[in-house]
Amino acid sequence: TYEFVCRQRNYIVYEYLGGLYLNLTNDCPCRCVFCIRDKMDTLGSASEMWHEKNPDFDAIVKALNEFDTSKYSEVVFCGYGEPTCAFDNLVKTAKYVKEKYGFKVRVNTNGLGNLINKRDITPELCEVADVISISLNAPNAERYMQLTRNDFGIESFDAMLDFTKKCVEKNANVRMTVVDVITDEEIKQCAK
Repeated sequence: TYEFVCRQRNYIVYEYLGGLYLNLTNDCPCRCVFCIRDKMDTLGSASEMWHEKNPDFDAIVKALNEFDTSKYSEVVFCGYGEPTCAFDNLVKTAKYVKEKYGFKVRVNTNGLGNLINKRDITPELCEVADVISISLNAPNAERYMQLTRNDFGIESFDAMLDFTKKCVEKNANVRMTVVDVITDEEIKQCAK
């Protein structure tokens, strides 16, 4: 219905902390203990963040074109799901926003995209992303599993590190982040 379509667009594109964000999917292989989506249904200017179904490329483009993007120079792929779970739409949309709007592209990811897509996605990702922000979140595999509770098991930590290395090898601008639920000592270990 028209009402559903309009409401759907309100949480594909949203503003958060002065930035322009795209919420492509609610799918994620992690159930992180710190995940914001377990605490609230909205974020920033979004009226809601939960998709009844993941938007297709046409719905994403329509939502972008109807949103006032004039004050932004970057778009961030980050929402209530892992953006590499919607990898084809991520790549197509990144190319679209670069061509149509001249935006820089940042992808906030858990770094498990190669496991999710069952192949090395880093060449395509690095081609379209100006910045790749990867959630390290823990200094070792055991703590990583304790925090992320992901579907891939203990090997996921090494897979995330390998994903990061592959992005760096392709000269991508890579940032690694940690959450504030770990100790200061763990943050120091992560920095190493």
